Amino acid sequence: MKVLVIGGGAREHALCRSLSLDSDVTALYCAPGNAGIAEVAELHPVDALDGAAVARLATELGAELVVVGPEAPLVAGVADAVRAAGIPCFGPSGEAARLEGSKAFAKDVMAGAGVPTARSYVCTTAAEIDTALDAFGAPYVVKDDGLAAGKGVVVTDDVQAARAHALACDRVVIEEFLDGPEVSLFAITDGTTVLPLQPAQDFKRALDDDEGPNTGGMGAYSPLPWADPKLVDEVMQSVLQPTVDELRRRGTPFSGLLYAGLAITSRGVRVIEFNARFGDPETQVVLARLKTPLAGVLLGSANGTLDELPPLKWRDDAAVTVVIASHNYPDTPRTGDPIEGLDEVAAQDAPHAYVLHAGTRRDGDAVVSAGGRVLSVTATAKDLAGARERAYAAAARIRLDGSQLRTDIAKKAAEA
Repeated sequence: MKVLVIGGGAREHALCRSLSLDSDVTALYCAPGNAGIAEVAELHPVDALDGAAVARLATELGAELVVVGPEAPLVAGVADAVRAAGIPCFGPSGEAARLEGSKAFAKDVMAGAGVPTARSYVCTTAAEIDTALDAFGAPYVVKDDGLAAGKGVVVTDDVQAARAHALACDRVVIEEFLDGPEVSLFAITDGTTVLPLQPAQDFKRALDDDEGPNTGGMGAYSPLPWADPKLVDEVMQSVLQPTVDELRRRGTPFSGLLYAGLAITSRGVRVIEFNARFGDPETQVVLARLKTPLAGVLLGSANGTLDELPPLKWRDDAAVTVVIASHNYPDTPRTGDPIEGLDEVAAQDAPHAYVLHAGTRRDGDAVVSAGGRVLSVTATAKDLAGARERAYAAAARIRLDGSQLRTDIAKKAAEA
């Protein structure tokens, strides 16, 4: 089939890489893409938030499946426009994508589905904010109700910092702090059947030892050797299936990728948040381990035929991804810096380690930085220690002036 992927980050590069390795994919397009995606897919310009433009491009290309990567186009209803044009689309409707687009809506769905989550208040006034902060105490968890590119959450012991973030939001969710390690679990669904993927863990803070500001994610690994072997089954029964069933009951069936951000607390599993798309950087490690060809699974979601597919197959290998970010990230990043060493990684580290592009573009013959998170260096090995070693060895070949990375991705898990 001919497949069009919408987006231009490392998540989309990971999706395009997997699709390019799928023998069922006869043509692969990406819009707008980036310098790395151009090596595996034909790029086309498009305004990813313009549903009519995306549907028009898909029609012109003869696409038989459209995969919408980022959250903003999904919330904007791009998948609806593609489906209205008669083309199968992987990604939820704009209405169902509110599960990510509004934290308050997600809390309401979880309440209806009986899904375990943190107690919370939805606030729109200064008085409500103060009441909520007082009710929960430190550490304070303050979440912008809307989309914020993974940076709308503040967790702090400083009540003034918490209050300032809350007041800067039009609508805010303030909730109790959840103790325990965090896990990301993706599931592909067609609105009825739910296929869980393998769990991963990402690293949100900018600096080693979970110091520094929140980011969109500085690295990830899978599998999780410390997790209960029954975790996926438990989350399927208590979180994923009930949420999909509740959305269908409400008349807003969710098809696409349902992402549950979880805390494994002393009182059991609790949902921190839902996302309506593949997460970045966890996608990079989860897809590195997926043995089943990807296109047929995504098409099954789009067509409502997931129940006809055989169980997913996984590699035994572990995977680690390390994000190389630009100078000053997560504040306003510096862009336009040349990136060197990509050819060296391809020549010396493939196929066990490879580079997925996030914020890059072509400038003549050079590849230059074009965003905050610039590259995801991803590696596989028989265990996490080996995957870490390969990922950091490959990352060391990359030269980008002023760049930064965390040195402790998967370190504790590999040593456990």
